[in-house]
Amino acid sequence: MPKNSKVTQREHSSEHVTESVADLLALEEPVDYKQSILNVAGEAGGKQKVAEEELDVEDRPAWNSKLQYILAQIGFSVGLGNIWRFPYLCQKNGGGAYLVPYLVLLIIIGIPLFFLELAVGQRIRRGSIGVWHYVCPRLGGIGFSSCIVCLFVGLYYNVIIGWSIFYFFKSFQYPLPWSECPVARNGTMAVVEPECEKSSATTYFWYREALDISNSISESGGLNWKMTLCLLVAWSIVGMAVVKGIQSSGKVMYFSSLFPYVVLACFLVRGLLLRGAVDGILHMFTPKLDKMLDPQVWREAATQVFFALGLGFGGVIAFSSYNKQDNNCHFDAALVSFINFFTSVLATLVVFAVLGFKANIMNEKCVVENAEKILGYLNTDVLSRALIPPHVNFSHLTTKDYAEMYKVIKTVKEDHFSALGLDPCLLEDELDKSVQGTGLAFIAFTEAMTHFPASPFWSVMFFLMLINLGLGSMIGTMAGITTPIIDTFKVPKEMFTVGCCVFAFFVGLLFVQRSGNYFVTMFDDYSATLPLTVIVILENVAVAWIYGTKKFMQELTEMLGFQPYRFYFYMWKFVSPLCMAVLTTASVIQLGVTPPGYSAWIKEEAAERYLYFPNWAMALLITLIVVAVLPIPVVFVLRHFHLLSDGSNTLSVSYKKGRMMKDISNLEENDETRFILSKVPSEAPSPMPTHRSYLGPGSTSPLETSGNPNGRYGSGYLLASTPESEL
Repeated sequence: MPKNSKVTQREHSSEHVTESVADLLALEEPVDYKQSILNVAGEAGGKQKVAEEELDVEDRPAWNSKLQYILAQIGFSVGLGNIWRFPYLCQKNGGGAYLVPYLVLLIIIGIPLFFLELAVGQRIRRGSIGVWHYVCPRLGGIGFSSCIVCLFVGLYYNVIIGWSIFYFFKSFQYPLPWSECPVARNGTMAVVEPECEKSSATTYFWYREALDISNSISESGGLNWKMTLCLLVAWSIVGMAVVKGIQSSGKVMYFSSLFPYVVLACFLVRGLLLRGAVDGILHMFTPKLDKMLDPQVWREAATQVFFALGLGFGGVIAFSSYNKQDNNCHFDAALVSFINFFTSVLATLVVFAVLGFKANIMNEKCVVENAEKILGYLNTDVLSRALIPPHVNFSHLTTKDYAEMYKVIKTVKEDHFSALGLDPCLLEDELDKSVQGTGLAFIAFTEAMTHFPASPFWSVMFFLMLINLGLGSMIGTMAGITTPIIDTFKVPKEMFTVGCCVFAFFVGLLFVQRSGNYFVTMFDDYSATLPLTVIVILENVAVAWIYGTKKFMQELTEMLGFQPYRFYFYMWKFVSPLCMAVLTTASVIQLGVTPPGYSAWIKEEAAERYLYFPNWAMALLITLIVVAVLPIPVVFVLRHFHLLSDGSNTLSVSYKKGRMMKDISNLEENDETRFILSKVPSEAPSPMPTHRSYLGPGSTSPLETSGNPNGRYGSGYLLASTPESEL
């Protein structure tokens, strides 16, 4: 301490000395702001706590490059849903007409909220728990709910990767094992498996060889050991990819995020060369305008936007928290959203091109089968040969000739036509057949690939693509669990990550029972959707209405160096919350009007049948939803009644590298405080007079009125009263 400081004067004089922080700053030797900490705290050890937090921020891992970060966000947002859920929704909800509600909701909900999550993660540099505790302590339960939803999704999502691994290894043989029905020997006779004969080879392989599925969710049937082994392999791969955090997962992303685009490009070129591909693509882009006014279509489009961008999971926030503060997350939000939508459209083109090819094959098969029926009726005089147009040649029967013949027979035999059992064999009917979710990938697409030349090669590429798409999403999902827990509770990264994978594997055995596919449906369609919507709404409310949209926009301006479009202000403040409230209401009404159920495969009938969940399954489903959202009201009540510290009763302010960071620890409302100034964290604090109390973030201090607006050192840091220090 310099000899002329007022503290030194007080030590040698009995006179009262009035001093200020400005006096001390004026007399102290210059301090290197990069290594110093300005700490305002009311408890002993506050200085050490801030020093540890500063060290934690400095030691926080960072992406090796911007490309690595973008690939990670793309890998997380572009997943299996882009390959099978988006094309299915297009097929189900009016083809090109579905793109209209999807694009509208992507613009007014998806991109603004994706930008919001990127911004808060990058600004606060914490996982979801730390971010929402910081923005609004009473809504700190949002982060815990995000972790639980991530756990639910990760449990069944990795099972799907396990299915892809099973098919991947089964693809290394010719012909593909699902190309023909198995033949059983009954003495000297060869008999086709009845279940396969009633359905199809690919359907039989999926339900019987792969899943060995039971008839209902109530029939457990024991573990499917083939899928159990594949699940173990899947969790081992995920564990190795995330065990070191972004140091390991970032490198994996270079392959897992880029390889699917190579495969999609190859499939698109191959698909466009297939006979009938144009029929499928035209069917996709032919809009059914009546679907655009269906509320159910808009609800499903909004849900797809949430899942496509990974909103509410915490993975977006986790990845963004490893960014530099000056990263342009506004550009990132637009770029990743565009790539995500482009991928969905590209995958839909591939799927419809291949399904157009498959539809033509199935239509020709239908024509051949029904032509044989007609020949049989002609030979038995059930039908007169006069009904057959003279130019029709049964040896080379075209779909056009069959359609003409079918029309004549239906007109003449109108009264007895149904007894003939003839099918119209319309290409449109084949294209309209909707195959949902996993059925699109593991039944419809696999069946189409059996007709490709070199089919094993295409099958290997397809399922390797699915594995990589799933892996990218699982890395983001695991980051949504591990990052906030490690940030908040300081648990060892490697040990906790491995523990999560082991725990998830054993819980995931629920999904590799013979009835496991029905539990996948429960988790995928119901247990995550409603909690996710609630989480996203509260995230929006926490920032826009509690923290303040204007303040948030100011801080984004300071962080980015430019002001984001006012469009985001109105979306965050009004449009997005209103749209999501309507969506939540519609989801609740839908659950009440239509009881949850699932498509069960009935072995004896070799067909699917829609069944409602039994009472115990409904109880489990409700429990899952309640558990996912429970942390939000629990944390709110505990902090509202001061049963859990929200950190708002103390203030530690530190600066480093030109930036202010705020930490709350034990300062009572009327306590007198000490201002502690040190050159480096290890030095002892200089005692300050006890009569000077903390002025608060809204008051004017001598530091703020000094000539240099950035303080004595011109380092560019901001005081706690400025918007930047609030977030």
